[in-house]
Amino acid sequence: MLIFIRKMIKLTKDSLIISKGTIKQYDLPFLWLRDNCQCDECRIVETQEKQFLLHTVPVDIVPKNAELKEENLIVLWPDNHKSLIPLSKIEQSGIARYPDRKEWTSNFVPEKYDWSKFLEDREASTEALRNFISFGGIILTNAPKEPNSLELLSKRLGPIHETLFERIHNVSVTGHVYNVAHTSKKLPPHNDFASYKSQPSIQALHMLENECEGGDSIIVDGLQVVEDLRKENPVYFNILCEFNVPFRQFDENNETYAEAPLINCSSDGSVESFRYSNQLMQMINPATKGLKEFYKAYHDVSARVHRSKYRSTFRLNGGEVLIVASLRVLHAREEFIPDGKRHLQDAYFVYDNALNNSLI
Repeated sequence: MLIFIRKMIKLTKDSLIISKGTIKQYDLPFLWLRDNCQCDECRIVETQEKQFLLHTVPVDIVPKNAELKEENLIVLWPDNHKSLIPLSKIEQSGIARYPDRKEWTSNFVPEKYDWSKFLEDREASTEALRNFISFGGIILTNAPKEPNSLELLSKRLGPIHETLFERIHNVSVTGHVYNVAHTSKKLPPHNDFASYKSQPSIQALHMLENECEGGDSIIVDGLQVVEDLRKENPVYFNILCEFNVPFRQFDENNETYAEAPLINCSSDGSVESFRYSNQLMQMINPATKGLKEFYKAYHDVSARVHRSKYRSTFRLNGGEVLIVASLRVLHAREEFIPDGKRHLQDAYFVYDNALNNSLI
């Protein structure tokens, strides 16, 4: 036999409580209720945007009456305005919009997707982007080997995020050398342009040709590094959230410089970004307060960055594109022998565009 438990509502001095049996489901402040009225007077019908202005009602507004009717909450206000809010709307407000971030397994390698399908098949691209949001990296295969093909990714990732250097960067030992990446040396884990206050949030690395021995690609889950640091040494974690570090990248024509903490958190405490670049980090003024404590914390997190636990190593072949969420994932490269052609191009995109395209 089915037993139906009726929803009940109760008005307190400053909120409306909806209960199911003895279980409280929602505690809705009166201002929240008035602000979220779904009627045609309070919303723009054509666009569903809100046009009601909260400051037009008293801050201590109290309903005259409230009732549940056919799965809708109906609230009558002192000015006789009647608000209608479907319960389904309230329920939907608590549903996560984006895929959850997932930890890497010990043998993690980014999932591979076909270049053409990623660009032309909406269902395939949505699947790829949702995987990208979860793990922070994917690889596109069968990509063109023509220079500047990264421009085509704007169809899924939005416009290229330009920096003061090149729109699409050429990385080879024969080109413009202003960074260790343009040599055959080992490249330690980092994210690009730590020297920008607002770093690029997606990096696409397109291997046009790779005929050299060595040079395997490495990626590191930087957010997991710092989450583990938070669990095991919260004092160090807090130091790295608060201590400003200077970073600089330059060439003969351009100068970029920023000071910022290595770890940035959102208002709920979750890690939003990990800024890390050994090669761009500059000398810190020795008179800076807390320098000794910072260096102990920096030593700890640097050791973690180089642990095999957090890294994935693989060869990026010609015609493959590695795409990383660069505020989460650090990238690196093993040393290679310049005994053949090796030409990589990279460009930057905006994470929000990938995030929102994962919803479609």
